[in-house]
Amino acid sequence: MDASDPTDAASETPVGNEPADGEPAGSDTVSSEPALPAFVDWDAYDAVVYDLDGTLVDLQVDWNQVATDVIGVYEDAAIDPPGDGLWELLESASEHGLEADVEAAIASHERAGAEASDRLALADALQPTHADRTAVCSLNCEAACRIALSTHGVADGVSAVVGRDSVATHKPDPEPLLAAVRALDAEPERALFVGDSERDAVTAERAGVAFQWVDGDPDA
Repeated sequence: MDASDPTDAASETPVGNEPADGEPAGSDTVSSEPALPAFVDWDAYDAVVYDLDGTLVDLQVDWNQVATDVIGVYEDAAIDPPGDGLWELLESASEHGLEADVEAAIASHERAGAEASDRLALADALQPTHADRTAVCSLNCEAACRIALSTHGVADGVSAVVGRDSVATHKPDPEPLLAAVRALDAEPERALFVGDSERDAVTAERAGVAFQWVDGDPDA
């Protein structure tokens, strides 16, 4: 979910089929090992974790309508909303016993938006041959993440999905990213997080994980 963060669509498509140095383009030589997706330096990392919305897909969600519906949850409970920002509404919900209802309202939009989502170029990096080294960590609910991955035929390219509701906290708290890294049996210092927002970059920094923007630029 990226209601307030800037979103950059990925523009690089993994290659992985170029001839090796010294090998003629027309050679019939076939490597016994499938090529790793070329977007990242896989020799430097044991695990790569991707954000979802704005990184692998674009969810078709009207976030203003989501906020309106969440305000309605507060109003139905005769509670004054703490503001009109979606994150403020979400984070304050537990104080009023509305966490489940607010989460349900947001997740409903996300699931529908996942089914209608647009695939971005970086989704090509999710390959079944390397799923054991690949995960998704998102601010969207886990169900929406899985729906989006299945919708675009790349669910078998990841072995772990950590959404907003998968653990007790959400980004930019580091725990969701660390949970994804642990699920891949990797150490934070040997993992890379790829995302599209400042929130993603902050999450990676707090987790001690390297960060790379969707356009391929490493975090400064």
